[in-house]
Amino acid sequence: MCLLFRTPITVVHIDFLIFLCCHVVMTNTENLETPLALAADKDWLQGVRRVPSPNLDARVADTVIDSIVIHGISLPPKTYGGPYIEHLFTNQLDCNAHPYFLEISNHRVSAHVLIDRTGQITQFVPFSARARHAGVSVFQGRPDCNEYSIGIELEGCDDEAYEQRQYEILAKLVRILRQQWPAITPERIVGHSDIAPDRKTDPGPAFDWDYFFSLIG
Repeated sequence: MCLLFRTPITVVHIDFLIFLCCHVVMTNTENLETPLALAADKDWLQGVRRVPSPNLDARVADTVIDSIVIHGISLPPKTYGGPYIEHLFTNQLDCNAHPYFLEISNHRVSAHVLIDRTGQITQFVPFSARARHAGVSVFQGRPDCNEYSIGIELEGCDDEAYEQRQYEILAKLVRILRQQWPAITPERIVGHSDIAPDRKTDPGPAFDWDYFFSLIG
């Protein structure tokens, strides 16, 4: 691309050129991204960050994965963008970094997947394994939801709107998971508050269930 200027180059021209170059680079980068999909082993997603968590267990043989549990998480509460969720799920949380961390530093928890505020996915646990996301839980009379569910964490909190990009990526991910595990019907996609109502409130009233279900079809 060649741009010819008949007038002296000004700061405005330079700013425009910088913007144009950045736009071209971003567009080319987006075109090179690996499409979201399950890898050949069906355990991991391709094209996403993988940060293996030690907090997992084997599922009982022949367990059918038939549910998805959606969570909301922010560490510290209502603070976004830091490394602390990843640190929690990998047992590296520094309890001195924030007073709240003293309450949870001994927790050995995880989720299969985290979707941050920008829509970036990090996978911590292979789908064939139990992530420790649900805790003491019951769904439709059946206890121990970790055994038969996939746990998806959204970076957020109960009373602050989730980002549009999070909904889009969540919907895309759920469609992929349902193709692989067709027993996951829309009725079996629930919030943490649905399976542990005495303990949990997430993803909270800020999560727009109607909009989410409209995206997954």
